[in-house]
Amino acid sequence: MRKRVEPTPETLHIIDLTHDGRGVARSDGKTLFVDGGLPGETVEAVRIKRRRTHDEAKVINLLVTAEDRVDPPCLHFLSCGGCSLQHLAEPAQLVAKEKVLLDNLQRIGGVAPATVFPAVHGPGTGYRRRARLGVRWVEGKGRALVGFRERFSSFLADIETCAVLAPPADRLIEPLSGLIGSLSLRKRLPQVEVSVGDNRVALVFRVLEDPTVEDLEALRNFRERHDLDLYLQRGGVDTVAPLDGVSTPLAFRLPDFDLEFRFLPTDFIQVNGDINRKMVARVVEVMQVQPGWRVLDLFCGLGNFTLPLARQGAAVVGVEGDPALVERARENASLNRIGTTEFHVANLFEDCAGLPWARPAPDAVLIDPPRSGAREILPVAARARRIVYVSCHPGSLARDAGILVGEYGFRLRGAGVMDMFPHTSHVESFAVFERD
Repeated sequence: MRKRVEPTPETLHIIDLTHDGRGVARSDGKTLFVDGGLPGETVEAVRIKRRRTHDEAKVINLLVTAEDRVDPPCLHFLSCGGCSLQHLAEPAQLVAKEKVLLDNLQRIGGVAPATVFPAVHGPGTGYRRRARLGVRWVEGKGRALVGFRERFSSFLADIETCAVLAPPADRLIEPLSGLIGSLSLRKRLPQVEVSVGDNRVALVFRVLEDPTVEDLEALRNFRERHDLDLYLQRGGVDTVAPLDGVSTPLAFRLPDFDLEFRFLPTDFIQVNGDINRKMVARVVEVMQVQPGWRVLDLFCGLGNFTLPLARQGAAVVGVEGDPALVERARENASLNRIGTTEFHVANLFEDCAGLPWARPAPDAVLIDPPRSGAREILPVAARARRIVYVSCHPGSLARDAGILVGEYGFRLRGAGVMDMFPHTSHVESFAVFERD
């Protein structure tokens, strides 16, 4: 049972980091998770919550500062919960994430990679091309708050800019606040989705009632003034529609493979464009696909890996559970004049071994699953000689790695982290499995 306590300052020595970026300390035989503390630091902190297994605390004064502590690049770091590690130098962030990956592989999967690949990393600011911004009209402030939630709170942080949003979206927070505050439905507009392509910005306004004529005029003026596309979403995703039917297809490029991908503002794409380009290049490199190979791309989305692998001369079969994304993948293959791919819709969380696309056995498999992992599709993937697994959750990767090694006879040739979300505790990684 959680119980609030009166804060009493105490001196703590930070010995480690939690998976979500808080410092770890020990006091009176109990573990404390300390917001704002870094390993090697001595801090003055107060306990803010007591729990049965641990207590939570926050730093109120630094007594001994870690060498890896830096000034956060964002003025809103202390209040906004969008980032948790801006006070830690970026090289140290990579070390911490690599430790999380290796610890998970050993603890959950009982495996260790033969090689730890160098981290894939890039700029720490201006990287985020997809975001879901919360919106709340605050009567006491007389304006709308737009952004991410406060740290460890359900309230929205009061911010004016965002250092991690990709330009020009990083400068739209304050203008969006002004626009939404002028609308009659300002209390009925809970979120704005941001999508930044290489060519265009699109905003999707989630509205719980129909805009008035005056609202529509204000939205049009905002669209023209900031040269972007604006969509309204009245219900589910199927209700998303461009304002006045006016929109330009969003696109991003993978120049190393001479590919262009078109997508809709609600489609899943990798959040970090720079890391996505490097990630795809690294995956293609480690897969070592040969011309004529048959390759499966499971959870293929709109073809982010499928088309680059096809550029290597392979026959690539992309499989995805979302029919809309499969249609987009087919369109992108056609746009780039790639005829050596085929795409199928399938539920990859059930037995697919008997489906036509699963046979004959592939030479290689690329797996890029959601957080829950790919346990159900491993019997199909395990028919290949090589598997490259791209993961957004080290725990599910570790579980599946244990299965591939322990049950299917693969060895974990290598693994490494990819810093898709700099300044956050999110760990994106990849692993390469081969049969001896």
